[in-house]
Amino acid sequence: MTNISRLSKKIAAIAESATLKVDAKAKALQAEGRPVISYAAGEPDFPTPEHIVDAARRALDDPKNFRYTAAAGLPELKRAIADKTARDSGWAIDPSQVIVTNGGKQGVYQAFQALLDPGDEVLLPAPYWTTYPEAIQLADGVPVEVFAGADQGYKVTVEQLEAARTDRTKVLLFVSPSNPTGAVYSPEETRAIGEWADANGLWVIADEIYQNLTYDGVRAVSIVEAVPALQDRTILVNGVAKSYAMTGWRLGWMIGPADIVKGASNLQSHLTSNINNIAQRAAIEALTGPQQPIEDMRLAFDRRRKLIVEELNRVPGFRCPTPEGAFYAYVDVTAALGREIRGVTPTTSLELADVILSEAEVAAVPGEAFGPSGYLRFSYALGDEPLVEGVRRIQALLSE
Repeated sequence: MTNISRLSKKIAAIAESATLKVDAKAKALQAEGRPVISYAAGEPDFPTPEHIVDAARRALDDPKNFRYTAAAGLPELKRAIADKTARDSGWAIDPSQVIVTNGGKQGVYQAFQALLDPGDEVLLPAPYWTTYPEAIQLADGVPVEVFAGADQGYKVTVEQLEAARTDRTKVLLFVSPSNPTGAVYSPEETRAIGEWADANGLWVIADEIYQNLTYDGVRAVSIVEAVPALQDRTILVNGVAKSYAMTGWRLGWMIGPADIVKGASNLQSHLTSNINNIAQRAAIEALTGPQQPIEDMRLAFDRRRKLIVEELNRVPGFRCPTPEGAFYAYVDVTAALGREIRGVTPTTSLELADVILSEAEVAAVPGEAFGPSGYLRFSYALGDEPLVEGVRRIQALLSE
């Protein structure tokens, strides 16, 4: 019996996270002494702000944090999340509508588990975060990709969504700002999509993890603020990982109507129980404490965003729209394919990424991880010096 056949079919079908795989490969090469610059991981390079860390230190002195707490989260944290949701998403919720999860990724997983029955279809705008289709399929749902390329600013239209809708469509996944593209839907675009979803009786799962990382005066309007009628059929997913540089703290949340939250809470009570109490205390401080350190990080990302877009657009065959949110640049590299590079002629973005890693010692994630081939994702959540050095290595390689 092979190793694969020993696994259940569902688990055997799960693909490894492509972003983590590329990042692991880059780190392995770095461990060998190679000067690899990695744009792979979607992780701020800043330390967690000190006042948040101090709150965790204080929590360690209180023995009540060493005990089980409510599976859905500490009441004080759920109140802070409710206040943030009212402030940033325009939805006045009760704290009972909040479930605190092990990172936003668990929130995504539980949202699909709560809504999907076998065969239910989910409209999945592409390019998409690599975990979404896996989470949908783990819930026995069917992801239906709806692709928007660089010519559309990586944003799908109502017409595209309608063309993909069938009588089995139950959920629309809406992500703004986007990972991997950094695209932000305008208030008008968000309203149009929300009204279409409402008119067709669809559920919406809105991942708002990058909600507070926007630039050029752009605001990521929540779909439940744009179309309040959707509040009874929407689940919001969010967390502190990206805006607060707290990826390793594993603290996210999901928000929804009372019956959905009750079902998801039952699931979590058997899956993980309560989230680490020290991380919960730190998250309370993150949401309610000083926000200037968070704004300082956003301003640094903004500076890097402008820098990397300028440099990427100087690479022969690269076309990089300017992202308005998150910390990713998503590059159309189709014009760079089919050219010989040091004896290799890549025809896909996966092959191009391999050439760039081996020849320029630069790691980027290929478009195949997020949908169609022909693209590379660069995270600019790294220092200014390596950010520029890595792109200039690519410039030199593709200019040969």
